[in-house]
Order: sequence, then structure tokens, then C-alpha cells
Amino acid sequence: MMKIALGIEYNGQDYSGWQKQDHAITVQATLEQALSEIADEEITVVCAGRTDTGVHAIQQVVHFETSAKREDHGWVLGTNTKLPGNIAVTWAKEVEEDFHARFCAEQRTYQYLIINRRSRPAILNGLASWECRSLDLEKMKTAASCFVGEHDFTSYRAVACQAKSPIRTVYNLTINKMSDTFVITICANAFLHHMVRNIAGVLMTIGYGGENISWAKEVLDAKDRTAGGVTAEPDGLYLVDVKYPARFNIPKVKTLLEQMEAIQ
Repeated sequence: MMKIALGIEYNGQDYSGWQKQDHAITVQATLEQALSEIADEEITVVCAGRTDTGVHAIQQVVHFETSAKREDHGWVLGTNTKLPGNIAVTWAKEVEEDFHARFCAEQRTYQYLIINRRSRPAILNGLASWECRSLDLEKMKTAASCFVGEHDFTSYRAVACQAKSPIRTVYNLTINKMSDTFVITICANAFLHHMVRNIAGVLMTIGYGGENISWAKEVLDAKDRTAGGVTAEPDGLYLVDVKYPARFNIPKVKTLLEQMEAIQ
């Protein structure tokens, strides 16, 4: 048996999240079906991080075990012929037996894309969040500083979150603006259910003047989800990077922000 790791990119608009479900179309089920055809055997994948309905990925990492022998490019090109246009394998490589897409991950990075203008977007409909009220970048940056470090994020996770502990470490959180587009980038050891969307919702509320800058920390300190704001839409959320120990030599891809900057 060999262990293969893949990089997966997907547009999550048409899927009920990542995780396989009995009565819904999901990214995992669609990918496993395609891989099983290429391998000529049943394939089950393990992912770095499960994404919700409507959430996208530029660098989802998965692994699976198989007895099928294929070249790396064979896994990429072959699987992509069996996948719909909104899911793609971007790279493949054989990995060591002790590699695990979820448990070996040291950091995960998400980016949240916001179109800030009076009119709603059409081209990026479903691919970005939209806020018609003017956002103040400096206020959002100041408020965001309270999230960096190790904290109890109870106020920023979904009530239905199943994580055993609400403690997470945020390594960095930055906010960039290009023209009428904001990109929130947050890197942490792991994330709670709806954590990024809840943080984005609070920062946008502060950005358009709905609350004071201090509100972000007040919500954090409350350790109570009911103290928080509205959960931001899933449309603008992307899993963009998963960091592993260097010895695994996992390929790196350009994040959403890096791709946008390259176009400028």
C-alpha cells in the first residue's frame, strides 16, 4: 500500500461542505468517486480541514492509501478528467507512512474576501462577501490585533461546534485593501466551527461603525457566543494554506491575496 497526498482546489457554491453526507452532494464524496475510478478500487480520503457549505479552497490537502500504482501526474490529470469543473487536483505526491493530512498539520490559513461598494457583485457572486456600507480599514486593523495569541474563542465559535476545547492560537491576522476589495488573512494552529466567519462579522461591523473598536475584545473576553455579532456569509471564505513539517515537502501554492496582487 502507498500513501498519496493531493492538493485540492474547489469552488464550494454547489456543495454541502466538505464532509461526506448521506443525502447531500459534498466535495469529499465527489473527489472519492473520481479517485476510485482512477485507482480501480474504493478510495477514502482524509482532509486537513473540513469546510462548510459554500466555503472554497485553494489549498485543501488530503491523503489516501491505495495499492494502485500511478505516476504523480497520472493522479492529477486522470482524476481531473473525472471531476466536475468546480473541483480540481492541483498536485500529487507519494508521502511517508506517518504523514497525516489532519494531524500533521502545524498551521492553517484562511482568507476572507469582501467586496466593499454600493452595488452588489455579479462576477464574484458566491465567491466573495459583499458589504455596501463603507468599511474603515484602520479601525478593522486595530480591532483585529486582539485576536493574535492564545485565547479562549468561545464567543467566536458556533453553538454547535464539537471541538473539545475552545482554546486556539492565532499566529497572525492581517487585513489588506486593494481598490474596493478587502482581504482578511488569519493563520492559526487550528480553527473552531465558524470561527473565521464570526471574526469577519465582528470586524465588518466595527468597520462600518456599527460598534466601537473595543467591541472585538469585549466579545472575546465574554466567552459567550451570544455576546458576538452576525456570522459572516460563507461566500468569501477560502482555505488557502496548510503548513506541515518541512520533511514532508508538501508543495506550496499562491494564496488568494498573492494571486490578486500578481494581477495588479
